[in-house]
Amino acid sequence: MSGGRQLALIALFTLAVACVPWVTRSGSALNFVMMALYATLMAQAWNILGGFGGQFSFGHALFFGTGAYVQAIAQLQGGFNAWVALPLAILAAALVGLFVGALSFRYGLKGSYFALVTLAFAEVFRILALSVPFTGGGVGLMVPLREAASNFQFGSRAGYLWVMLGFVLAALLVSWWLRHGRFGAWLQAVRDNEDAARAVGVNPVRVKLGAIGLSAAFMGAAGAFYVQVFQYIDPGIAYGPSTSVEALVAAIVGGMGTLWGPVLGAVVLHVLADLTRNLFGELPGINMVIYGVVLVLIVIFLPRGIAGLGLSVRQLWPGKGGRNG
Repeated sequence: MSGGRQLALIALFTLAVACVPWVTRSGSALNFVMMALYATLMAQAWNILGGFGGQFSFGHALFFGTGAYVQAIAQLQGGFNAWVALPLAILAAALVGLFVGALSFRYGLKGSYFALVTLAFAEVFRILALSVPFTGGGVGLMVPLREAASNFQFGSRAGYLWVMLGFVLAALLVSWWLRHGRFGAWLQAVRDNEDAARAVGVNPVRVKLGAIGLSAAFMGAAGAFYVQVFQYIDPGIAYGPSTSVEALVAAIVGGMGTLWGPVLGAVVLHVLADLTRNLFGELPGINMVIYGVVLVLIVIFLPRGIAGLGLSVRQLWPGKGGRNG
């Protein structure tokens, strides 16, 4: 699909979702759309690094938690307005991403080694958050309700939905740019063959640092948004593995390295999570079990994800053109 058509689809998607609050006033419906967008943002964040860049991270909660804690600390201890704290949270997450990337990529860590490094950093930050007083330790931090100017407080879920839609739109536009821009071409060249990319003048370390910085920034935005919606954060939520799993599974299920794959994966997993909750209640860990089963099935039967379903079907049952081509 051409770049112009993809931009038109992005605009149509944004307009359709933005109109949801005028179509329904149901709090549960608005909450479903809002949380589906939240899952989409995390999947898009992971996809920038893992899908386009080929650098699989098992510890993206590191950036989520950094954004969440900086947002909460800036408000509670720094006295910042929530809207002023938001860019600080995003910047802090991006800087942590650049720090991890500089340590990892400069020493040639990739594949399973990079995945384990990100997982280790997330665990280190979780332990630090448990130990230092300004994070509230194991008790966590509660962001109290204040006047609308101090928090993201809206009359209904519609306000949160529109804020999250803005983040998702930004992530979609960045993904579109990675598919059609020069930096995206460099990033995919590094993903496919670093030595070949280096031979044509591409600096793999610099390109991967750009990717992890963008990815971490969007993940930090998701963390800051979480704090505003739920008004609470603790080390387990911030740096726990469930956040990392949700981000990577949604991107893989939907289709890595694609524009719409993370959107499809996030919606499918969110629907499954809601169905699971209705069937089993709040059974601890059941979401992770469902995500694991879905991931295994997708990897076996749809290695390109849901977004690559059409191509996978054509390869399994080629038509006349496929046999002759």
